[in-house]
Amino acid sequence: MPLEIVRNDITRMEVDAIVNAANETLLGGGGVDGAIHRAAGPRLLEECRTLNGCETGQAKITRGYNLPCQYVIHTVGPIWKGGANGERKLLASCYRSSLALAKEYHCESVAFPLISSGVYGYPKAEALQVAMDEITRFLLENDMTVYIVVFTRDAVELGGKLYKEVVAYIDDVYVSEHYDPYREARRSARADGAPANGLFRRPHREDTARNETIFAESAMPAPVIGSTEPKASLDDMLSQVDESFGQMLLRKIDEKGLTDAACYKRANVDRRLFNKIKNNPAYRPSKQTALAFAIALELPMNEAKELLMKAGFALSHSNKEDIVVEYCIMTGNYNLIEINQVLFRLDLQPLGY
Repeated sequence: MPLEIVRNDITRMEVDAIVNAANETLLGGGGVDGAIHRAAGPRLLEECRTLNGCETGQAKITRGYNLPCQYVIHTVGPIWKGGANGERKLLASCYRSSLALAKEYHCESVAFPLISSGVYGYPKAEALQVAMDEITRFLLENDMTVYIVVFTRDAVELGGKLYKEVVAYIDDVYVSEHYDPYREARRSARADGAPANGLFRRPHREDTARNETIFAESAMPAPVIGSTEPKASLDDMLSQVDESFGQMLLRKIDEKGLTDAACYKRANVDRRLFNKIKNNPAYRPSKQTALAFAIALELPMNEAKELLMKAGFALSHSNKEDIVVEYCIMTGNYNLIEINQVLFRLDLQPLGY
């Protein structure tokens, strides 16, 4: 782990290996294939000539030459013919064969394009699902960083209903949370040519009973004067420090009956980062990492908020990432890979890493 969708040019990815969506000749072509050959230089073609082509669903490896990677793994994806001609099986084999070669050559990082989703016509949502399924299955048994590289966020088409549901929930929560009736009134006045200043003032409580609910200010508690309650010393307070994020995380892993590896892989977190958290009780992870562990442990909302608080964070309706995670926890969706696809599509920070 981890698995990440990134928006980039695959020929610029600084990884151990990139995957080329090649044709059966391995002699170059259009799209990603042509771009990789152009960036690598003529020596790549010379080496490819010695490989005698490649069958659909299989993969072969060459050096990277002028590319910023050490290797290029060439795989041949299936042409989409409606889905009833073994396309899914062949596409899955592309990912398995490529990852097997990457492991054989001791690669720690590899970048894939979305194989067959270009001129070969494989529907993008289905192609992405195959990629996610095969890469996730591989990463459950192996430590490697894997990227799926796309040119634009629109290139990631999401199947299922989660994306639409999340967008609707953001509209309900985020928009209403940031709605200011006074600002909207001033905007309407300016649009109608009415004076922007002086016309719309905030009504006082006594202005109208009808608007009391909208405009009443929150009641603030009166300060307590001359309290006789004894004050705790700083030493007393420091001696009562609660458990840390790492301590709560390890406790929850044990309570769930998980192994450490199962937990950090579910959380899409690198093993080295997990070891930092495990071995240093004072270590505070990023908010994305803390949320990823809450999802991996399938914590209910109150426990997820508690774990997040241990890292010094909170869920907020002023943050769209938080709203997405909140919705998924509320609806019992703890599929972190699917959640990250939605976050990517919304141009938001993914969880984990």
